[in-house]
Amino acid sequence: MPLVPFHIWLPEAHAEAPTAGSVILAGILLKLGGFGFLRYSIGLFPDSSAFFTPFIFVICILGVVYASLTTIQQVDLKKIIAYSSVGHMAIVTIGMFSATSQSILGSVFLMVSHGIVSGALFLCIGFLYERHGTRVIKYFSGLLTTMPLFSVFFILFTMANIGLPGTSSFVGEFLIILGCLITNSWGAFFCATGMVLSAAYGLWLLNRLLFGNIKSFYICEYHDITRIEFYALLPFAFLTIFLGLFPEFIFNFIYLF
Repeated sequence: MPLVPFHIWLPEAHAEAPTAGSVILAGILLKLGGFGFLRYSIGLFPDSSAFFTPFIFVICILGVVYASLTTIQQVDLKKIIAYSSVGHMAIVTIGMFSATSQSILGSVFLMVSHGIVSGALFLCIGFLYERHGTRVIKYFSGLLTTMPLFSVFFILFTMANIGLPGTSSFVGEFLIILGCLITNSWGAFFCATGMVLSAAYGLWLLNRLLFGNIKSFYICEYHDITRIEFYALLPFAFLTIFLGLFPEFIFNFIYLF
């Protein structure tokens, strides 16, 4: 679990990993820490978990604010998504240690949603890197004009990443805040603050990447996503919207365990 201050490995791992490695890391491996907290720490040692809950809350609150502010300063597209993952995993941990039915349900749901949305964002960035050989954000601008299909997918996944209502991440974040409000109002407040800050860096990213004038002196030729890339992103887009509108599909599986 990439919690501050033990988080620095995650942005570096994403920056060095290939696209497939980043998708697997974001979609599966990051969730192993949350599974360990849920099944072993909270499940087997509830008294110890309750004793360390204030300490975990402090770490996670710092992580949410720090990761969001750091994301705004990044210039590598992969590191932007990686630092946003640090903030989301801190929110997941807050939900688990709030120890209410709503917050734990929201934490599990948010882990599923984050695996879909973050994996899709890394896939989009991988498509850009394969075309242009760079992930530095200053070289891109005006992609909405030159790559409209890519822009539609990227806007959808970015909106889901910041928790827009109607997308899958909103359901998980709302349940976490609702459950956390019962046990720790300050934790709920900083979770909500993290959502506001995620909107700040998400909209900043969209503004820099998709809008503005085309920087033809950096990149002279643009190509929209191919048919294979379109069909690769389509399941992610479907799940993002479907789980946002019908979250009970995942809830029914969670209740079984």
